[in-house]
Amino acid sequence: MDSEEDMHDANDVESVDDDFYSGETEDTPMDYSCSEYDNNDELEYDEEEEEEDDDDDDDANFDFVEDDADDSIDFESRRAEQNFTILKEIDIQQRQEDDITRVSAVLSISRVASSILLRHFNWSVSKVHDAWFADEDRVRKTVGLLEEPVVKFPNARELTCGICFETFPRDSIKSAACGHPFCTTCWEGYIRTSINDGPGCLMLRCPDPSCGAAIGQDMINSLASDEDKEKYSRYLLRSYIEDSKKTKWCPAPGCEHAVNFEAGNGNYDVTCLCSYGFCWNCTEEAHRPVDCGTVAKWILKNSAESENMNWILANSKPCPKCKRPIEKNQGCMHMTCTPPCKFEFCWLCVGAWADHGERTGGFYACNRYEAAKQEGVYDEAEKRREMAKNSLERYTHYYERWASNQSSRQKALADLHQMQTVHLEKLSDLQCTPESQLKFITEAWMQIVECRRVLKWTYAYGYYLPEPEHAKKQFFEYLQGEAESGLERLHQCAEKELQQFLNTESKPPNDFNDFRTKLAGLTSVTRNYFENLVRALENGLSDVDSNGACSKTSTKSVGGSSKGRGGRGKTPRTGGSSKSTDVSNYWSCEQCTYANVKSATRCEMCNQQRR
Repeated sequence: MDSEEDMHDANDVESVDDDFYSGETEDTPMDYSCSEYDNNDELEYDEEEEEEDDDDDDDANFDFVEDDADDSIDFESRRAEQNFTILKEIDIQQRQEDDITRVSAVLSISRVASSILLRHFNWSVSKVHDAWFADEDRVRKTVGLLEEPVVKFPNARELTCGICFETFPRDSIKSAACGHPFCTTCWEGYIRTSINDGPGCLMLRCPDPSCGAAIGQDMINSLASDEDKEKYSRYLLRSYIEDSKKTKWCPAPGCEHAVNFEAGNGNYDVTCLCSYGFCWNCTEEAHRPVDCGTVAKWILKNSAESENMNWILANSKPCPKCKRPIEKNQGCMHMTCTPPCKFEFCWLCVGAWADHGERTGGFYACNRYEAAKQEGVYDEAEKRREMAKNSLERYTHYYERWASNQSSRQKALADLHQMQTVHLEKLSDLQCTPESQLKFITEAWMQIVECRRVLKWTYAYGYYLPEPEHAKKQFFEYLQGEAESGLERLHQCAEKELQQFLNTESKPPNDFNDFRTKLAGLTSVTRNYFENLVRALENGLSDVDSNGACSKTSTKSVGGSSKGRGGRGKTPRTGGSSKSTDVSNYWSCEQCTYANVKSATRCEMCNQQRR
């Protein structure tokens, strides 16, 4: 909108022209599904249906037309559970006008008065009605809606302006509902100054210090310049969003859309028409399944000076005299503090260098340190330095992976945009296939983008996972590892293997159908891995009991046994099978790692031939 200062702050905004999250454009309806992870039941199939799939598996491959129909059914099912709506500027204006009209009709007052009332009550129609019918006089006095003028000049031909104290004809004097007279020039200056001061002009009152009469938009329109009227209108429009508890502006820079949110299933991630996803609760970028508190701590840690202090503590020692931290940047143990201190000391024992000599093992081999360490003199200081060093290394480990997945997601967003705008058309011509039948490629890239986002935030989750909870940590790292390996296989396939079909210099390969089957299978497997990961983290890894073992439910979900398309989940993966499962009865697919029954010659997940 107009004022960038009124926008929320945002981190790393990704902007893509096409709304690939929802599959819609700006001209289509503005309701969106919250997340593909909400409706786990959509991925469920009956046991009988799975058995029928088994019977038909050897005789039929993927039916992509039917898959597209299933996808549309799933999409409509998800839409039914949406809990937010994207509002364009025209939608905001329409809602605002409807509310003003409703209040005006019910209370039998002017639209200008209705607008003043709604602004005072944060654009809540119900609050206006409740307060008005409870005590109309009190509301009028509080808001500044006067029924009768305070000052009356019935027969005066000339009036004195209350600001400049000049006398003007009656036609050159303007008054609010209170009747206090001010000349047109003073009114214009008063209104112009108020509008330039910011949104406070929406609560403008009579210039008379003793008067509280409200100044409505009708006076603004009659006295203000075109530029000031435009500013006032923008402030009024923004107030409808910013004063409401159910609406917020999209925090992406330059985006003029708002989001109306209805409390629902506890998922606060929303996606705007500009393709930017953010958390409704904290307005940071979308971070499900990590809670807002963890995200706030992580962002603060990334931007605060805490890690600088950790580095100083781990890699420097204070001068024994002036206490300034000193970094050892050469091999010699003889340290000299910077001027004006210039104190010389030993790096090992932090003692005065003048005390060193033959009796301390030589100038370059201080044995005082080892002796003092054995006596426990330096244990506390060394322990602090060691703890700081370990803390810094641990933070670096998680931050590097968090940042790497963020950059990978940015690259995947760019690749997805290029795929939608350039490569799909080219591939359609090369393969003589309509673009509607290449939907599986776009879906794979959309899955990669979403999974990179989830995986990025799991590293923030892992950093704050309590160290003593070893069982939960192992369970988390297992789930994260499975999801990450599945994502890397999918990303590799979509990024590298697709290039051979886009290369016009060589003859296009004939195994495009095999590639289609492989990419669709990997997309499905990766989605299943991340569903398990998201579900587990949102449950607080509660499936891990106090003995460090996983419950039957978690074993089932971790093993990839959530029932899904293509017969997924009928057998556990080898990495997550329960103790009662005989691993020798299964073989693991080299392509997607799915655990197939020993008698199968092709992978039930990706249709890859057994080797």
